[in-house]
Amino acid sequence: PVVMIPVEIEAETMPISSKGHDDFLDAIGYKESGNNYEVTNKFGYMGKYQFGLRTLRGLGYKVSREEFISSPDIQEDAMQKLLLHNREKLRKLIEEYEGEVVNGVFITESGVLAAAHLAGAGNVKKFFKKGLDFEDGFGTRLTTYLKQFSGYELDLE
Repeated sequence: PVVMIPVEIEAETMPISSKGHDDFLDAIGYKESGNNYEVTNKFGYMGKYQFGLRTLRGLGYKVSREEFISSPDIQEDAMQKLLLHNREKLRKLIEEYEGEVVNGVFITESGVLAAAHLAGAGNVKKFFKKGLDFEDGFGTRLTTYLKQFSGYELDLE
């Protein structure tokens, strides 16, 4: 005969970790430059978030390389403007796919905006529409950013 015995399981409680906007900026800054405001890479991208002059000009900044890398305030402002800009350009895709799995990747707003920072909004659109993955000069893939920077609560007001 089989005897059923009630099982008592004591589960450990895990603290709920909230990844916020500052955590996102710290994580992406670390990935891009080790959070170094003064670095310029071999391709000419500058600062904590590795901005190119073309992107800065597109956001309305008229600063020299020297002015940009010597000003953490300008860099943080530029990153916030870029996040807002990319969110607007990608708003429909974020609304449609957030919380879904696309091409094997779980989609969140923060992941999409990080991928746009790496590859540009146009390449993010190609990922969603054609399944194409972008790779930068160092071999970093758009899908890596979609995954690595997923799940942050961004403050973009």
